[in-house]
Amino acid sequence: MRVTVVGTGYVGLVHGVVLADMGNEVVCVDNDPAKLEKLRNGVSPIYEPGVEEILSRTLANGMFRVTDSVAEGTKHGEVVFIAVGTPPGPDGTPDTSAVRAVASQIGSALDSYTVVVNKSTVPVGAGDMVEEIILEAGGDPSLFDVVSNPEFLREGSAVWDTQNPDRVVIGAKTPEAAKKLLELYEPMGTPTLVTDLNSAEMIKYASNCYLATKISFINAISRICELCDADVGAVAKGMGMDPRIGAQFLQAGLGWGGSCFPKDVAGLIKISDSFGYDFGLLKASEAVNQNQTPHFLRRLEDRMGGFEGKTIAVLGLAFKPNTDDIRDAKSIEAVRILLAGGAEVRVHDPVAMPAVKAVLPQAVYCDEPYATGEGADAVLLVTEWKAYRELDWARYGSAMRHRVLFDGRRALCRAEVEAVGFHYETIGSRPLLGTPVADQP
Repeated sequence: MRVTVVGTGYVGLVHGVVLADMGNEVVCVDNDPAKLEKLRNGVSPIYEPGVEEILSRTLANGMFRVTDSVAEGTKHGEVVFIAVGTPPGPDGTPDTSAVRAVASQIGSALDSYTVVVNKSTVPVGAGDMVEEIILEAGGDPSLFDVVSNPEFLREGSAVWDTQNPDRVVIGAKTPEAAKKLLELYEPMGTPTLVTDLNSAEMIKYASNCYLATKISFINAISRICELCDADVGAVAKGMGMDPRIGAQFLQAGLGWGGSCFPKDVAGLIKISDSFGYDFGLLKASEAVNQNQTPHFLRRLEDRMGGFEGKTIAVLGLAFKPNTDDIRDAKSIEAVRILLAGGAEVRVHDPVAMPAVKAVLPQAVYCDEPYATGEGADAVLLVTEWKAYRELDWARYGSAMRHRVLFDGRRALCRAEVEAVGFHYETIGSRPLLGTPVADQP
């Protein structure tokens, strides 16, 4: 099938190269010349495991190419996916200006029947909006249908998720449009739900916001565990053994970040408000998440006797492992709190340091993780990269001024790090008593 994907971000590029690898003729469209130059040379503009291998393969066999022209892409594709960003505005409302612009260009270029697919996360009613814009741009109503096909991939495992989706959701007004998408995805053998446009758009928001709320719930439980001397890890394990609950998304930590959960929670709150429904449950989930990192940093500050004059190491800057994405990363919030308190902050991340350096130039950026510990009074683990789980903590601690380790992701074994002399604290366990670092000789 001839497929066009407008947008080469985490969703668009992965979707495009995977479809090309399945034997479809794919054109990806982007208006960024630097991105296009990289892609033509087989270099991915995003960090996502597995993408460059597929990109190189599909470029070589001619199944994938790129252009800066939406019109060219529209004339190529039997199916045209809109996969551009919909970032939150100042009040949390999704900004659909890029979707609108693409829809207008598609409408001007239509010359044969095309299924136009919203792959971007868009508010309920966006399918009707896109249809209206295409018509206003001169699109013949007999030459197109608009479909909603939300994505459910996870950054860091986006290739696997795209190749092996747990479900495909298709929101369509006509059987012809739905049939086209069913044909495209048929080789995957994935369970498929065909529904109306509004329901498909709501499924995306409802899914992400439910998962975000589940994380906030266990983080709220972690706060109670710290007060009553319980351990949230044991609590979560016991909860997760119940098949009605399940173990996924019950990992207490510094809270959720990234490109989806913060944006979609804020977006659904605004959507609900627009329809006159006060989504108090989701607002409470957002409030729990906003307080989680400051709370853990207050624990560290108490232990350190204040941040002024201290050197704090921070391990991990991306919002999660196996990505370079720093959108709503808890590391940004943590580093800002430390710097505001007067600390020198030494940081490391395998791939995300260039992006963070542009935002927080005041931090000290270290080429390898052990260098962050040199002269440090404490180390804060923010992103649970595998490389940090496998550090030689005896070696790391030997360069520190004080062996204090605050694990914001419950990623390390307490017994192992305490065996090499660390004072170890983590989310969801009672803060340990002891002499503050400031008062130690």
